Amino acid sequence: MPALPIPELTGRHVVLEPMRLDHVEAIAAAGAGDRATFAYTQVPDGAAETHDYVTWLLDDAEHGRAGPYVQRRVADGAVVGCTRFLNPFWPLGRTDPDEVEVGGTWLAATAQRSPVNTEAKLLLLTHAFDTWNVQRVAICTDALNAQSRRAIERIGSRFEGELRRHRRSTQAGNGDRLRDTACYAITVDDWPAVRHHLAELLDRSGTTHTQ
Repeated sequence: MPALPIPELTGRHVVLEPMRLDHVEAIAAAGAGDRATFAYTQVPDGAAETHDYVTWLLDDAEHGRAGPYVQRRVADGAVVGCTRFLNPFWPLGRTDPDEVEVGGTWLAATAQRSPVNTEAKLLLLTHAFDTWNVQRVAICTDALNAQSRRAIERIGSRFEGELRRHRRSTQAGNGDRLRDTACYAITVDDWPAVRHHLAELLDRSGTTHTQ
């Protein structure tokens, strides 16, 4: 499976940098502090876990299973979380994927409820739809994760249903449980309205988005 060619994606609030091994220390720092919102999210805790987390994602990247990013806040240059493309599919036999998922997203408490997440989603979706010309972007989460589901719905994704006992749970203490997955998606038909909506959300935050 070919590696996903992921470039650096730059916005006004956040820069998405392709993950590298030398990001380990900064990612560990972003995952430290208040971890109360990480109940359903795989966020490494400490240097050793972060090293394993990064090497795992880089292996996925090398084998075309994912395209991992760190999220760097423009205001102070701090790494404040991670996100990634994953589960690419090529049913039409093109060089670029026809479908991809956006997920594995987490942000430090200091970057939550800020324009960072909205702009990061806009950058990822713009690359998927306008550069790769995908026909569908999936966004999935644990069906129990109400906060994540609200955030996914807020950007304009459509709920497609739940897959029962679908993926390994990342909820603390439940690593041996298969979660139910709430599945959302944005298609190429939805994309113009979603792009406009995300740009409006950024404008309401008091700034203008630059691609």
